[in-house]
Amino acid sequence: MRSVVFAAVVLAGLMTGCAHQAGTYSDLFIPDGEAIYERPVEEMWPEVRKYFTEANLPFREDRGSMVLETEWRQEFGGSKVSGFFHRYMVMGKRESPTQSKLWIIRITKSRNKALAPAGRELDWGVARIIGDKAGGGSSAPGLSVEDWEDRLDAPVGENSFYAESGQGSRDLVMEWRVFRAISPKLMKEENAPKPVKVAMAPDAEGSAAAMDFECGLPILGLGKQVKPGGVLLLGEMHGTQEVPRFIAQAACQTAVAGMPVTVGLELPLESQTRVDTFLDSAGTEDDWLKLMEAPFWRSPYPDGRSSEAVANMLDQLRQLRSRGLDVDIFVFDHPKAQGQAREDAMAATVRHQVESSPGRFHVILSGNIHSRTKKGLPWDKSFRPMGMVLKDELDSVVALDMAYNSGSAWICAVDSKGVKDQLACGIREAKGRDNGDRFFLHTWGGTNGDGYHGVFYVGPVSASAPAVHKGLGRPGGGDNSGVPTEDRTPTLALH
Repeated sequence: MRSVVFAAVVLAGLMTGCAHQAGTYSDLFIPDGEAIYERPVEEMWPEVRKYFTEANLPFREDRGSMVLETEWRQEFGGSKVSGFFHRYMVMGKRESPTQSKLWIIRITKSRNKALAPAGRELDWGVARIIGDKAGGGSSAPGLSVEDWEDRLDAPVGENSFYAESGQGSRDLVMEWRVFRAISPKLMKEENAPKPVKVAMAPDAEGSAAAMDFECGLPILGLGKQVKPGGVLLLGEMHGTQEVPRFIAQAACQTAVAGMPVTVGLELPLESQTRVDTFLDSAGTEDDWLKLMEAPFWRSPYPDGRSSEAVANMLDQLRQLRSRGLDVDIFVFDHPKAQGQAREDAMAATVRHQVESSPGRFHVILSGNIHSRTKKGLPWDKSFRPMGMVLKDELDSVVALDMAYNSGSAWICAVDSKGVKDQLACGIREAKGRDNGDRFFLHTWGGTNGDGYHGVFYVGPVSASAPAVHKGLGRPGGGDNSGVPTEDRTPTLALH
């Protein structure tokens, strides 16, 4: 009897404060504690296996220890440029003779070195083989049996034949998602809350479930900001790989949680037609060419907004939209305007988009000068940033400044030789503060001197070079159709 009462209380509590619709719950809200099953682990485990089978997540299982590991799944559903893969390690644990719980560890790997621990590439002089050479006629000298096991277990995909780096984090959202699905069955509870339906585009065919999409590790604090008509202004330092991925993950997680989302980008207004066309395309080479034909992508001073990471983000959002998610993009920069006129014009474009779609959540990315909500700059006390204009004209505006750990960024700065009106663009050091590796949003309950309500944190940053370095192909295409062959490796900017 106590078990039935406990389950009823827990499931009823899930319906409070975390739902967009009556009798539903949202994955955007990350629980504070563990999910405890009022059943022995031996009774709980068969339902866990059934859940992952029905969710189309193939797995391998160590039946003797109640541990399973899912196969790798690519972030954003097969994007050619994502490069991040995820899998779950699921462990059944005995809490007491009559209680149990799950630990679910999300393991993330990447073809690039973004997640690699310091010192990975150093040769410390100790290998996992006996002797100077690998035996058995191996085609790769120096690889032991354990090395080969690691290599064969790495994610396989178009751009990730062997993972360079990885990390693992406990995923409480996934633990509670499984609990909410199987606990009512264990407790024979018929009126349990249901998951919020995925936000599908009006013209999407069929339906989808949250488990159909891989949106990365849940972003801490995102759920508190997501609401119809809400405007989240994110002020960034241009030219990193991490911010565009943060935007793509936020859009994916928001739409999967049932809220239609629109992303606003500080790209020239004349690019809107090309972006719309690409967003509704199949992402072929011709589609990439049409997107990249715009002069914006070939500026002599690429300031980071035309980076490869931004282009990749457009493809990731295109992928989500092609699979039916209600994700949209608009651009709002007015590059021909200057000073206050530009701020007013950008604010007017954003305001029009928000007022035209009050049922959507809006994520607006710009340089961190524009997203401030307080008047004045050190060199212009009368300056009214776009964020301040929007705050005065819209009901729900939250502005967050970028926070990050040290690394690098592609930055355009005044030429070190003092040449007037000339910029030097390249990779520069970016000094930040270590707050861990996980993406999160944090608000202070007020605003700071720049008018920011808090920060969004993206972990260690790494530079993203311009998308179009040579030729006219898609980012990473490496073609030489437009200019002579040259070294694709970006050089350090002069200081």
